[in-house]
Amino acid sequence: MAFEIDPGRADPLWALASSRGLSRRRFLALLLAGGAAAVLAACGDEIPEWSADSQRAQPAEFPLVFKDSTPFIDHGQAGLESRLELQSGPATPNELFFVRNNSRSVDLALSAWSLRIEGDAVDQPMELSHDDILRLPQRTMTSYLECAGNHRVMFDLLHGRAASGTQWGRGAIGSAEWTGASLVDVLTLAGVTTDALSVLLVGLDRESPEAGFQRAMPIEKALHPDTLVAHRMNGEPLPKDHGYPLRAIVPGWVGSSQIKWLGRVVVSAKPQWTRNNTTSYVLIGDEYEPQGEAKGPVVTVQSIKSALALPWPAAMERGHRQLSGYAHSPHGDISVVEWSDDYGASWHPAALTGQQVDYGWAQFHFEWEATTGEHTITTRATDVEGNTQPASVPFNEKGYLFNQPLPHPVSVT
Repeated sequence: MAFEIDPGRADPLWALASSRGLSRRRFLALLLAGGAAAVLAACGDEIPEWSADSQRAQPAEFPLVFKDSTPFIDHGQAGLESRLELQSGPATPNELFFVRNNSRSVDLALSAWSLRIEGDAVDQPMELSHDDILRLPQRTMTSYLECAGNHRVMFDLLHGRAASGTQWGRGAIGSAEWTGASLVDVLTLAGVTTDALSVLLVGLDRESPEAGFQRAMPIEKALHPDTLVAHRMNGEPLPKDHGYPLRAIVPGWVGSSQIKWLGRVVVSAKPQWTRNNTTSYVLIGDEYEPQGEAKGPVVTVQSIKSALALPWPAAMERGHRQLSGYAHSPHGDISVVEWSDDYGASWHPAALTGQQVDYGWAQFHFEWEATTGEHTITTRATDVEGNTQPASVPFNEKGYLFNQPLPHPVSVT
């Protein structure tokens, strides 16, 4: 099998679907639209014991995630994918914000938690309490957060070449208001030395690879005042699924850099290499060359994207419709969003809605006359620096950073 949905349950689910006559493309489309339940409904079956829903039927003290999974597309232990059509406004409500995990969500007791700052490029290694973080100057800003594999399934749906990993559709993204201390203020307490080169962030999710998910960033990014260690999300304490009591927020960078359940910060005068910047979160494919110890270019900065706030595929009745969606870029504000219903033969400007806040996403809308039949609507975004979504994206084995304009199928009755 060329694609991976979730180890231990994808194979039997695909076996069932194929035995009932579903094509692989139809299987992936159903899985993207509604998860295992949608596939099973198409097969006319009850949810079997290996499905994501039954995996969640376990003792309450050992959940995969803590939030209600009902509004999401459920990818099992990998997490919950948001439905863009349920969102509106510059901030995603906490209860609708997607979850990407490398293990179960973690339930940490604040009284037993601390943040360790250490490494060969600090003068004074130390441990900080939650109160110590709160005593530092506080910053509040809006920033989108997106999994590097968001849109991954499109490599297969649009190009017929499946990438490995959880088959995220368009909803491994959200935008929120984050409050916390600048990481630079935390590092200053420990006395970062002038030869510091690399900062490694390590989570306390012990079931994750490396016994704590971790990613490194260059010292320049760590010292940027907008790189935060955040303790609040949309004005509330961080939910458990989103890193309580402390997580990193690294605007414009992929979600894997924004470590949840943050427990250690290691500052080094040498590059720090882990699986997440050597074999994982790197671009591996014919178009990419190894770089140093990494098998390909390391995935750090996100890519410019746009998407309609509609189910995939969408269905509606004929008539005048206002369609909306979201766009974002790591390089600056969105300046233009265009839409096409003739496969890009002609493009029309969409209206940007409201003001794009900090590093948050832009909202857009346009008027469309829905006529009976099958349609395809495509959007593309351009930012203030002139970056535009590309016509195509080279394949990479992990399926990262897919950002070509999406031909969104719409059925009108």
